[in-house]
Amino acid sequence: MKCADIRHWVFDMDGTLTVAVHDFAAIKRHLDIPAEDDILHHLAALPETEQAAKHAWLLEHERALAEASTAATGAVELVRYLCERGDQIGILTRNAHELALITLEAIGLADCFSVEDVLGRADAPPKPHPGGLLHLAERWGVETQNMVMIGDHLNDLACAHAAGARSILVNLPHNPWPEFGDAIAQDCREIQAWVARG
Repeated sequence: MKCADIRHWVFDMDGTLTVAVHDFAAIKRHLDIPAEDDILHHLAALPETEQAAKHAWLLEHERALAEASTAATGAVELVRYLCERGDQIGILTRNAHELALITLEAIGLADCFSVEDVLGRADAPPKPHPGGLLHLAERWGVETQNMVMIGDHLNDLACAHAAGARSILVNLPHNPWPEFGDAIAQDCREIQAWVARG
């Protein structure tokens, strides 16, 4: 299948549509999470009271980042191109749903996404679990092999792989996870050109 034939696109948020600003090492230090642990999985295993307090801190910390978000190079043009073409587009992020909406507003893309097609960490199992992609595939009535997950991290590529979807790695000069990822683009402008070329 040619890239230009694809009409169903799912984007990661932070570091994909936006310039990456999260300092995950600092977040882990503040929340007393071992450096090798996944933040969301670690928090999910905590006692309820401690989990709630740490999630509350994380939400407010990430809210400030969301409000100050800036778009990644070419991201706005790409999303608007796909939107104007009539493609179905969604978001699958490990961030909170409400913060994803704030981020989209901050980078000027809120009008391009249906709220129901923006999935946060409470709406689907965190990536790399394929649940979010499977949910969108069912909602859109499309086979996962006709979908593309665009992201900047192993979690995005592994999620697509587990769901049977295609994947594109963006905003990295090379792919440190060659076992995953169908394609790599240095920035979103490169994907836009690829889509246009077919």
